[in-house]
Amino acid sequence: MVARLPIALFCLAAATAFPVPGQASDAPLSLTRALQRALAANPRLTAAERDIGIASGRRIQAGALPNPDASFEVDNVAGSGTYRGTRSAETTLQLGQLVELPGKRAARMAIGDAEIDSARWQREALRLEILSETATAFFNILGAQRRVQIFNTQIAALDRLTPLLQRRVDAGAASIAETARSQVAVDLVKAERERARTALAIHRRELASLMGRDAPDFGQALGDLVLNSSLPPFRTILATLSNNPQLIRWTAVRAQRDAELIAARLKPYPDVRLTAGWRHYRDTNDNAVRLGVSIPLPVFDQNRGGVIEAHEARAKVDAEQMAARAALTLTLGRTYETMVGSANEVKLLRGSAIENSRRALEAIESGYAQGRFTLLELLDAQATATQASLREMEALINYHTSIAVLEGLTGVPLGLGRRERGR
Repeated sequence: MVARLPIALFCLAAATAFPVPGQASDAPLSLTRALQRALAANPRLTAAERDIGIASGRRIQAGALPNPDASFEVDNVAGSGTYRGTRSAETTLQLGQLVELPGKRAARMAIGDAEIDSARWQREALRLEILSETATAFFNILGAQRRVQIFNTQIAALDRLTPLLQRRVDAGAASIAETARSQVAVDLVKAERERARTALAIHRRELASLMGRDAPDFGQALGDLVLNSSLPPFRTILATLSNNPQLIRWTAVRAQRDAELIAARLKPYPDVRLTAGWRHYRDTNDNAVRLGVSIPLPVFDQNRGGVIEAHEARAKVDAEQMAARAALTLTLGRTYETMVGSANEVKLLRGSAIENSRRALEAIESGYAQGRFTLLELLDAQATATQASLREMEALINYHTSIAVLEGLTGVPLGLGRRERGR
């Protein structure tokens, strides 16, 4: 019996409550709606459902009883002498039934039940994985959108600089080379913006694919990336790793291997074949009942190799489970450190770097108009302010994608400050 998995990733309750209507290509997209659409249309989930159906079919077949068989025989015909023609024919009509040793059918059914449980947990693991991938793709879109906005702001600031620079050149306060240098700066920023737009288009296609679409059919991604002031300790998150369906699935795999071992041990014990028939003797016109019992003798094949194979497969489960847990723990630790480091980076940038870069830019912009700073100093201040904003956005995206991965690994929402707009 499969226990209910406590999956509440992000806004999953709202995401799975209602079916997804068709959406216009310019309709904004929230995280909740993206998760909902991914669960409704991702083909990998459909394939996982089919795996459960396949396992269910095997379970039904495992419980089927052997079919009886019927045979018809005619002896002592087409011979010579008294056996010429059919004068001395003996006609036999017989039914046979294989009677399995008790426990064999139950072992097959137990294997089938375990396969169903394993397929269900595999589907739950895939479900969490798709939710995590969808959230990660959504946050990447938010970050790419913000990067484009940052570059737009920088380009607008450089465009406002052009008239002032031209006046300085006309007044002889600046060299004509500064105009070209300013244009180069604008072009470089525009090139970075194009790169950000390309990344945005790629991330949009990735999200569309997760939602079962060939191309994006949504508009702007809506969401606010906020930073939580406190983070849970690693041991608290590690304690929830037992909720991961990839680990729970090993319980079903272990039950399957146990049943396979029982089946392998029972295989050399012979099954009884019972037969009952009616025989007619034509020469005397008499009838008789024929009864039979047959049992194969396990002289040469006692399935020793099969028992060893099943025993080793059972022992392998424990090692595989330990390896899987070690790999998940390592991934959990790496992701947690990324989350903590990204949060610290954002706090550091917001604490001094971003504010100081903006103040310096404002002071240099004001001083440049008065001739107290050079064009290079102004361009450097603008680039520094832009880089600080980009670093903050990159750290925020790393922070929230790390949360998505952690929630995908544990199946438990961390609730670390994610807020949506436009639900």
